[in-house]
Amino acid sequence: MSNLTVQQTDIPDVVLITPRRFGDARGWFAETYNTRAFSAPLGTITFVQDNQAFSAQRGTLRGLHFQRPPEPQAKLVRVLRGSIFDVAVDLRVGSPTYGRWVGATLTAEGGEQIFVPRGFAHGYCTLEPNTEVAYKADGFYAPACDAGLAWNDPTLGVVWPLAADEAILSDKDEILPAFKDFVSPFRYDPTSAAA
Repeated sequence: MSNLTVQQTDIPDVVLITPRRFGDARGWFAETYNTRAFSAPLGTITFVQDNQAFSAQRGTLRGLHFQRPPEPQAKLVRVLRGSIFDVAVDLRVGSPTYGRWVGATLTAEGGEQIFVPRGFAHGYCTLEPNTEVAYKADGFYAPACDAGLAWNDPTLGVVWPLAADEAILSDKDEILPAFKDFVSPFRYDPTSAAA
């Protein structure tokens, strides 16, 4: 019996993974990451950095973020407390899903994780107060390569589960550029699952 449930999204390279939980009267145990088990859905990937974010208020929105080459990042995202609506946007020129997005609800209770490959913008909004998010990255943070796109860009048309006036944004995220003016540095490689 597999210790993982893997669910494809409408963008094949973005996958939802739910590790199996083993419970008893004390609570439960789960392997939230195991290189051997995760290699089937993720391919060969080496995570080098773990990040954690706390958001005090419901409606906190972080994104849409990515790192440009030569320091792109793939991410494996999960929720430690609370819940989020998580979004990945395909920025890979030549991809059949270029400019499209997928979203999924991740909860601490359910243990769902989403894999966001290199070449995607990523963002999320909190659905509950006091939400904590953790994610693994396969590249180190590189401030010179840090970039993003507007969370409410009409061309992308992400359907967030909150009204525009409910979104709590950082000053940086308030002024991210539009997708229509974006020249993507990412190229689609159909031979690689994490192109």
